[in-house]
Formats: sequence, C-alpha cells, structure tokens
Amino acid sequence: MRIVLLGAPGSGKGTQAKMMAEKYRVPQISTGDILRMAVADKTEIGKKVAAIMEAGELVSDEIVIDAVTDRLRSPGSRRGFVLDGFPRNIPQAQELDTRLGWLGRPLQLVLHLALDRELVVRRITGRLTCSNCGAIYNKYFSPPTKRGTCDKCGANDFAQRADDTEKAVRTRLEAYEQDTAPLITYYKAQHKLRTIEAMADVTGIFAMICEVVDIEIRPLEKKVVVADTLSNKAPAAATVISGGKIERAAIDRKAVAKTPAKKTAKKAPTRKKVSNKKTPSKKSAQKKTPATKTAKKAPTRKKVSNKKVPAKKSAGQAVRRKKPSRRH
Repeated sequence: MRIVLLGAPGSGKGTQAKMMAEKYRVPQISTGDILRMAVADKTEIGKKVAAIMEAGELVSDEIVIDAVTDRLRSPGSRRGFVLDGFPRNIPQAQELDTRLGWLGRPLQLVLHLALDRELVVRRITGRLTCSNCGAIYNKYFSPPTKRGTCDKCGANDFAQRADDTEKAVRTRLEAYEQDTAPLITYYKAQHKLRTIEAMADVTGIFAMICEVVDIEIRPLEKKVVVADTLSNKAPAAATVISGGKIERAAIDRKAVAKTPAKKTAKKAPTRKKVSNKKTPSKKSAQKKTPATKTAKKAPTRKKVSNKKVPAKKSAGQAVRRKKPSRRH
C-alpha cells in the first residue's frame, strides 16, 4: 500500500499515520524524521541538510525529494509506506509522481483529513504535553481526568509548544491554504483522493480510514490472485474476492461464460429437427402434384384426337361419292 495523508496542521495526520503503520506493517515516512535521520547517519544528503540548517536556511525541495526517494528505495518500504505531510506543494507532488514512476510504484491513495478551520485552531492552541512522560492532552477536547495531573504518570507539569499560539496557528493555516490545499484538486484529477471527515475522535477517524483502505486497496491486491486462478478454478476465485466492484465483475464473467453454452445447446437440436421434418414433406408434395396432373391430361387428349377426327372425315366422303352415281 502506498498512501499519502493530506490535511491542515492539527488535523491529526501524524497520529493516524502511526496507527496505520502499526496495523498495516508499513513505515510512516515524514520529511522531518527523514532529514533528522539523514543528519544522524551522516549520509551525503544528511551532510547537505546539516550545512543548510547551520546556515539558518530552508531545505530546498530538491534535497527533500532526494531524501524521500532514498527512503522509499530502502528494503523497509517494499511492502508500502504512509507519507505523512509530504508532498507540501504541487511541484513536490509532480516530482514525487515522477520518482515513483521510475520505481514502478505509483501512489494508490491520498486520504484528505477534512476539518473546520476554527476547530483546527482550538485543537492546536489547546494541546498540552506532560513534561515527565510526554503524554499529549487537549484542554478543550481531551483533558486529563484530574485537572492538572497526568493520567499516566501523575506528574503536574505540562508544557505547550511555543508555536501553538493562536497567531502562529493562523499564519500556518494561511500557508497551508496557499501551498498545500491545491493538492486536493491535483489528486482529485488523478481519481486518487478520498476525503475523511476528521471531526470525530481518534478511534472513529481511524475506523473510517481503515474502511476506505480495505475497500480501495486490498481488493486490488487480491485481484492478482484471482487472475492466476480464474482460468483453472473459477469457483475458488469467487470466494477469494470480497466486496466492492471486483466481486461483481467476477460474477458477470461467470454469467457470460455460461450463457453462450446454454444458447448453443438449445438452438442446435431445434434446427436439426426442423430441417429433417419440413424439407422432405415439401419435396414429396411437389413430386406428387405433377404426377397426378400428367396422368389425367395425357389420356383425355389422346381419346379426343383418335375418335372424333376420323368419324367426321369418313361421313363426308361417303355422302359426296354416292350423289353423282345416282344422276347417271
């Protein structure tokens, strides 16, 4: 499975990506983690990133996409990946499509976690982190059971990130709307975008994500198995597929395969019976009709010609010969 999680800051991309990585046993890939890992491993890309960060400059898109490509080529990404917060703009998305095309592993799905803007502000500005164990809470939506006390370790010290102020959050949202939100249209044009309403709790959102993934991606993986068994064991192929369009397609193939066999079996004997019965009856009728007509006409013509013609001629001749003999 090759998936991109798309959403505004505070929509829960990081949390859902971790849960998906555990369930589907694929790595969660975020640009921040990749760059930090490259710097720690002192790779060629890591050395460039370290130099840029020491100079206080921003890492270019080219270096980021190179780091992501190296991670996607690693053996740990063979089963797939979940990209968290990358790409961030259309040029990065286009370059990612190109690199994945070279690898023969294009994106399968883009999940957009949709959330109201004001709700995003409350989610980010209300985040609290336990200074002792790192547990995360939200004072508006998921506060500790006992106010001011961590549920996990019992500590009373909570911290808030410096950039989680309302002003900073609104600035980040404006940058998201300008640079990242156009990716919604970009992936929608590729028919890969699916929108998840992210207003529910973490468990509810994850359930919706799993439902979409199981419908959109898992049947595509099972289709390969069906293609191999369809020629030898058609009934087994129907049991392998479950739900969705592919199940209907397999059933239609069986119906089409059976239909011509039934039609030919019925038509073949009906044509033979009709040809054997009707054809000889017509021919025999045609043969008998001329025979009866000739038998009746032939004797009537002969009788008339033989009897009447000689009778008339002999009577006239006899009268003509007798008259002159009487006058002398």
